[in-house]
Amino acid sequence: MGQRHTVARRLALGLIFLLVGPSNQSVTSAQTLAETQQRANQGDALAQTALGFIYQSGEGVPEDFMQAAVWYRIAADQGYAPAQANLGVMYSNGTGVPQDFSQAASWLLESAEQGYAPAQANLGVMYSNGTGVSQDDVEAYKWLSLAVSGLTDNTQQGYADYRNATARQMTPAQLDEAQTRAADWQAAFENGQAE
Repeated sequence: MGQRHTVARRLALGLIFLLVGPSNQSVTSAQTLAETQQRANQGDALAQTALGFIYQSGEGVPEDFMQAAVWYRIAADQGYAPAQANLGVMYSNGTGVPQDFSQAASWLLESAEQGYAPAQANLGVMYSNGTGVSQDDVEAYKWLSLAVSGLTDNTQQGYADYRNATARQMTPAQLDEAQTRAADWQAAFENGQAE
């Protein structure tokens, strides 16, 4: 149990880094910011998410977590998975919104069900810890496995380690069930039928 919680603490510190902005490019010019604002005001979910990230990071504007949450929510309400995940993490951390683990889990689930790996990873951790959801190692393993297969950055190994630590806490029957759930979800997702 100790290793899993050590990994959990490490991953919790890294949650903010899973807040995925729309690009790796720095928004430094006032013109770029104005163009992003205009597109966001026209309903572009990617631009709305970009503004959320800009306000959250304080890149080119004063840092404003409440404004970040507003823009993430607007894009999340349109079903945009990265915005849903970012909003879920903000609820989990109580950043820009009141801390509400149930809301965090709800937004992360919305995003995870669209196949968004960072949301799947965070949701897996929430199931593992029983934060905002009932503690369930089978669901934790399922979501962590899906995330690990979808992540391509330096967080992949950390979540693989977390998934493996979770597996060591499970019975063989639970592990078999978790692997079956992950495989069934992936197959349904690939066929456009995941829920």
